[in-house]
Amino acid sequence: MRDYELHERTMGRILAEKAARIPGKTFLIWEGRAWTYAELEAMTNRYAHGFEALGVRHGDHVAVMLPNCPEFFWVCWGLGKIGAVAVPINTAAKGELLRYFLDQSDATTVVVDDEWVERMSAIAPQLAKVKRYVYRGPRGPGDSGLSAGGVPVHALAELESDDASAPPLDAVSHDDVHLIMYTSGTTGPSKGVMCPHSQGHAVGRALTVDYGYRPDDVLYTCLPLFHGNAIWYTCYAALWADAAIALAPRFSATRFWDEIRASGATQFNTLGAMTNIIWKLPPGPHERDHKLRLCMTVPVPKEIYAEMQERYGVTLTSVFAMTENFAMTRFTPHDPPEKAGSAGSTRGACELRIVGDDERDLPAGEVGEIWMRPLVPGAMMKGYYKMPDETAREFSGEWFRTGDRGYLDGDGYLYFVDRKKEAIRRRGENISAYEVELILSRHPAILEVAAIPVASEMSEDDVMVYVVRKPGEALSHADVVHFAAEHMSYFMVPRFVDFIEQLPKTASEKLEKYKLKRDAQERRGELWDREREGIEVKR
Repeated sequence: MRDYELHERTMGRILAEKAARIPGKTFLIWEGRAWTYAELEAMTNRYAHGFEALGVRHGDHVAVMLPNCPEFFWVCWGLGKIGAVAVPINTAAKGELLRYFLDQSDATTVVVDDEWVERMSAIAPQLAKVKRYVYRGPRGPGDSGLSAGGVPVHALAELESDDASAPPLDAVSHDDVHLIMYTSGTTGPSKGVMCPHSQGHAVGRALTVDYGYRPDDVLYTCLPLFHGNAIWYTCYAALWADAAIALAPRFSATRFWDEIRASGATQFNTLGAMTNIIWKLPPGPHERDHKLRLCMTVPVPKEIYAEMQERYGVTLTSVFAMTENFAMTRFTPHDPPEKAGSAGSTRGACELRIVGDDERDLPAGEVGEIWMRPLVPGAMMKGYYKMPDETAREFSGEWFRTGDRGYLDGDGYLYFVDRKKEAIRRRGENISAYEVELILSRHPAILEVAAIPVASEMSEDDVMVYVVRKPGEALSHADVVHFAAEHMSYFMVPRFVDFIEQLPKTASEKLEKYKLKRDAQERRGELWDREREGIEVKR
């Protein structure tokens, strides 16, 4: 790994250096084809010049609504080379939410795949700021359906200019905004996080150094590239390690191990319920028929940590991170096994405080909101786009309020508890929805679970869980309650249980709990209720 000074941490400088030093090294593996670092440099240069030919300039905002594909890199990193700002759009967005993303971001150019053209066409009359569309798909630009409003439409392939020379490297600074990445908006209006060039590279460097990524590694991701986990925690990490990326279209439990073997992957990340889904797959020889050595996941209990490592022959790592900043803590292959379940320690990246409701620091072992202060230059967002009040509200002086709750042990290891807004208050007790979900997910018949608060007749909340059963498994409402009563504190045991075919999620696998809360409220009288069923939970 070659280290880079802060001023060098722009996409243009880093890709040019790698193309000169390791031109024949594989960068990307996609559907049986490989691209080298030299080809990455050339393609991003061609697209940079292609965007310039369309009139895109330094500081312009370009919305990118593409699936996982090589063109995602050519577009976003090509834009970065001319100082334009890429705005990756969640591909699940449609209607008013899609209009909001495009309008709030001030996008003047929109790159869109054929799969989502109808959604884009439906709102096109409301997009007064858009000057041009760039279309990826099998049809001609004129037949795409995007030109009804008189806005020019160009084929994405047209952007591949004949000029493969690098744009001027000194035209872009490490502090220039490279990406505007929207938060998931599961609890409120989505905010556009302004990410400088150096932010993603801070992530890539930290993971490469602390996890020991090597040039012979192949980092696999099936997560969407518009999400920070895939683009930063896989792709930027691979860049810093001089390694390769194995890209898949999306997560598929049935194809997962085949893709891991075919790509020669040595590392992968999980997000949301992926860990539990993979852990619940039927055992077989495929579990050891691979080259994997590392897996970065959300913190899991010590027992699961040990079982997964033994079953799959991989070493588990973990982080505590947000789109707004970086890997604040890291649990590495070299950390003591007894710290499994934690998200690791700061390793000099930042300072952490655990703060109570009165904004006073709490001692080790006590749960409060996690506040952080960065120590690595250029690793933090520049704020929320056009939301100065929201930006200011997230800070207390130099300290950023994460909105997450957790605690630090005596050795400085961080243990995540829950989102502050997802804590359930029941009869004087604060209940972690995350902990309820984690415990119930260990039931062999449960594939996924989501815990939410339901307003109680006695004020405060009662606990409700939505459960996705494993295919072919028989599980009753009472079974869920009895398992919970055996494995968790009495006050955490769900009162309401509902079975559901699949949980509502964003394209980045985050639960959309507001939909579940709305459903529970609308069907309150119909829900299975352990109190109505006469099931008592002993203290």
